[in-house]
Amino acid sequence: MRFLGEPIEFEKQPGIGSPVWLGRAGSGEALQAFAVAVHRADGRLAALWGSDERRRSGCFRVHCVFGFSAGHAWLSLDLPAENPVYPDLAGIFPAANRMQRATRDLVGIATAGGDQRPWLRHGAWPADWFPLRHDAGEGEGFPNAPSDYEFVQVGGEGAHEIPVGPIHAGIIEPGHFRFSVIGERVLRLEQRLGYQHKGVEKLFIGKNLAEGARLAGRISGDSTCAYAWAYASAVEAACGASPPPRALGLRALMLERERVANHLGDLGALGNDAALAFGFSQFMRLKEDWLRLNAALFGHRFMMDRIVPGGTALDLEAPALRAIAEQCEAIGREVKALGKIYDEHAGLQDRFLTTGAIDAELARELSLTGVAARATGLILDARAHRQGYTPPPPWAMLGVRPATDERGDVAARAAVRFAEIVESLRLLRELAAGLPDSEVCVEVPPAPGGDGLGVIEGWRGEVLVGVALDGEGRLARVHPHDPSWQAWPALEHAVMRDIVPDFPLINKSFNLSYSGADL
Repeated sequence: MRFLGEPIEFEKQPGIGSPVWLGRAGSGEALQAFAVAVHRADGRLAALWGSDERRRSGCFRVHCVFGFSAGHAWLSLDLPAENPVYPDLAGIFPAANRMQRATRDLVGIATAGGDQRPWLRHGAWPADWFPLRHDAGEGEGFPNAPSDYEFVQVGGEGAHEIPVGPIHAGIIEPGHFRFSVIGERVLRLEQRLGYQHKGVEKLFIGKNLAEGARLAGRISGDSTCAYAWAYASAVEAACGASPPPRALGLRALMLERERVANHLGDLGALGNDAALAFGFSQFMRLKEDWLRLNAALFGHRFMMDRIVPGGTALDLEAPALRAIAEQCEAIGREVKALGKIYDEHAGLQDRFLTTGAIDAELARELSLTGVAARATGLILDARAHRQGYTPPPPWAMLGVRPATDERGDVAARAAVRFAEIVESLRLLRELAAGLPDSEVCVEVPPAPGGDGLGVIEGWRGEVLVGVALDGEGRLARVHPHDPSWQAWPALEHAVMRDIVPDFPLINKSFNLSYSGADL
C-alpha cells in the first residue's frame, strides 16, 4: 500500500496493536520526500533511531516512525557501511534535531549538514567510539573528560545569561537550563540534557525476550506499564503472537491506574509550586492510597513486571475488581471536590492562567503528543476514535473520550489532568465490571530475524518501542522512545513569554522525563 502520493510500498505489521505500516526508502531523497508529505498532511515525527546491520546486511540503517492519519509509518533507510549519512530532517520536523544527534553519538550514522553538536556524549567516551556498534566492545577505560557545549548566544543591551543546573535543589533528575534574559523576562531558554546516560539500549542486546521485558519495565519508573506494554506489543508483532482478551483488559486496567497515579501526583505538585500546600497534601494522600491498593492487588506499587510478552503475569479475582471499582468511586468524589477548590482559588488561578502558554500550531510543528498537546486543543490519543483508524482492543469497545483544552497554558494542562482522571476512573470501573473470560497469557516463541513496533498512549504521551531479533531469536536492537523527546523543546518555547521565577511551575506542568530520553 502507498500513502500520501509517495512511491514507497508499505505492509501492515501483523498483530492487534495500533496500526503500524512497514516500509523501506530506496534513497535519502525518498525518505526526505516522504517526511515532507507527512508534514504537509499534518503528521508528526514520532521517533528516529539507528541500528548497526553490518552483520546481517552489511550496512547501517536509520529508522523513522511518522504518526499520521492511518497509524504509524515505520520507514527505514539502509546506509553504506563506509559513509553512513542521511538527509537532515530537522528542517521539516524540528523534533528530529536531538534524535539525530543522539543517533550519531550512539551508532555513528550522521546527517548531511545541520546541527552537528553532540547530544548524549558529554566527554565520557571519545568522538570516534560508538557504543551501539557491534564491534564497539564494552568501552571501558576511557578518561572522563567533560566537554564544553556551544550554547546559542543572545546579545543586546541588558541581555545576560542565567545558568541553572545540572544539579538542582531537591531530589530531581539532572539537566542544565541556560536562560537568556533581560531583567526577569526570558528571551530564550536552551536545554542541555544527557547527564545520566545509562546505556540501557546496549543492555538490551543479546537478552532473551523475558529478560528484555524486565528491562523495558525499568526504563522510566513512572511509566513502567506503558513501556512494558509497548515492548510486549512489539515482541508479539515480531513473533506473530496475540495476547488473550482478558490480558488486554488487565493491561488497560494497569495503564489507567498508572495514568491516575501520575496525574494525582502532578496536580498536588502544581498546587505546591503555586503555594497551595493544602492541595499538595491532599493529592499526595490520594496518590498514596492509590499506590497501596496497587501493592495489595498487584504485589508492586507501580505494577512492575506484571505486563509480559504474551499477556500478563497475574489475574485478578472478583474481590480485587470490586476493590478497584469502590476505590474509583471514593477517589472520584475527592478529586471532584479538590477540582472545585483549584478552580475557585484566586491565587492559584492567577499563577496558572496565561502562564507557560503554547498554541496548537507550535504543538503540531514540534510533533508534540500527550497532555501538553491536548491542552492546546489537539486531539491526539491512541486510545480514542478521533484518529483515522479504529483504536486497538480493548480501547475500541470502551469508547475513550479524550480530554482537551485550547488555552495551552499551565491552567489548561492542569484542567486536562483533572478531566483525564475522571475519564480513567470511568474506564477502570468498566474494565473491572467487564473483563472477558479467557486465559491471561500465551507462549511467545522467539522468531529469529523478526522485528516489531509497539505504540501505547502512556500518561505523559505516546510511548514507542522498536524491537529487532537476531538469528537466534534474542534481542539484537531495542529502541524505547519517550514522549519527552518532543516535549522538551516545547518547554523551551513555553517559558519565553514569562519570567524566570515562573519556570519551576511551567516545568512541573509538563513534568517531563530526563531519564526516559537519555537511555
